[in-house]
Amino acid sequence: MAFVDTPETQKANRRFIRNAMNIPLLERDEEQELATAWRDNGDENALHKLVTPYMRLVISTATRYRSYGLPIGDLVQEGNIGLMQAAAKFEPEREVRFSTYATWWIRSSMQEYVLRNWSIVRTGTTAAQKSLFFNLRRLRARIEDGSGVLTDANRQEIATCLNVPLRDVLMMEGRMSGSDRSLNTPVGENGESEWQDFLADDSADPEEQVMGGHDSAVRHRWIETAVSELNPREQTIIRKRRLSEDGQTLEVLGQDLGISKERVRQIEQEAMKKLKNALQRQAGDSRVMSLLPA
Repeated sequence: MAFVDTPETQKANRRFIRNAMNIPLLERDEEQELATAWRDNGDENALHKLVTPYMRLVISTATRYRSYGLPIGDLVQEGNIGLMQAAAKFEPEREVRFSTYATWWIRSSMQEYVLRNWSIVRTGTTAAQKSLFFNLRRLRARIEDGSGVLTDANRQEIATCLNVPLRDVLMMEGRMSGSDRSLNTPVGENGESEWQDFLADDSADPEEQVMGGHDSAVRHRWIETAVSELNPREQTIIRKRRLSEDGQTLEVLGQDLGISKERVRQIEQEAMKKLKNALQRQAGDSRVMSLLPA
C-alpha cells in the first residue's frame, strides 16, 4: 500500500522533528531519579521529562522503516507508544540506561505497525517470518550478483542465515515483489474484464456437484440398509460411535448401556463385521472400505 502525506502534514512533521532533536539528553543520575519518581509515585511530570529527550530515538527508528511506504508521522506515533510502554516497564535499579531499554520497545511497536499496514494481507505471523520480512531486502542487497535477481543458491543462503525454510523465503520474496491488487481492477485493452475474471475456480462444476449429490444419497441409503440389519444394541453403538458428528467414547456408551467399555468395544467390532458383509452384498467388494464409517 502507498501512503502520501499532505504538504501540511509534512511541514508539521519537520517542525516536530526539529524540536525533538533539540531537546538535550539526560544524565544517568537524572534519568534514574525521574524513572523512580514515575514508577513509585506516578509523577506524570517526571514521566514527561523522562521520555521527551528520547523522542530522537523514535524519530531515528522511524526513518529506518520509511522504505515500507508508510507516513513517518504514523511511524513516530507508533514509536511513541513503544516509548511509553518502555517507561511503564522500566526498572531503574537494574542500572540499565533508559535509552537502551526503550530502543527494543520502540522498534517492536513500529515493526508491528508496519506488518499490520504494509499490506491488506497479513504478513509475518511468526517470529521467524517477521525476521525474514525485515531482513530480506538487506540480505538480498548484500548477496545478489548485481542482476537484481536471486538465484536458488542465494535463496538457500538467506534461508540458512535466518534459519527459516526455503519455502518461506520464496513466499516472502513473492509477497514483497508485488503489491496489493483489487479483484475488480480492469484489465485488457478496453478494460472490459476484471482481474477476478481470470482466477481459476477450484470448486466442482455443476455436473460434478450433481453426481456427488447422487453418490452421497446412494451411499447413505446403503449404509442405512446395512445398519437396519443390526440388533438394537449394535445399532445404538454404531450410530453413536461411528455415525454421529461427535462420536461418544466407549466409557460413556458403557455407562448408558450398563456394560463395560471393553464389552462395548467387542460389540462394536462384531457390528462392523456385519456392516461390511451387508455392504458387500449391496455395493461389491471394491467399494466397501470407502462406504464404511470411519
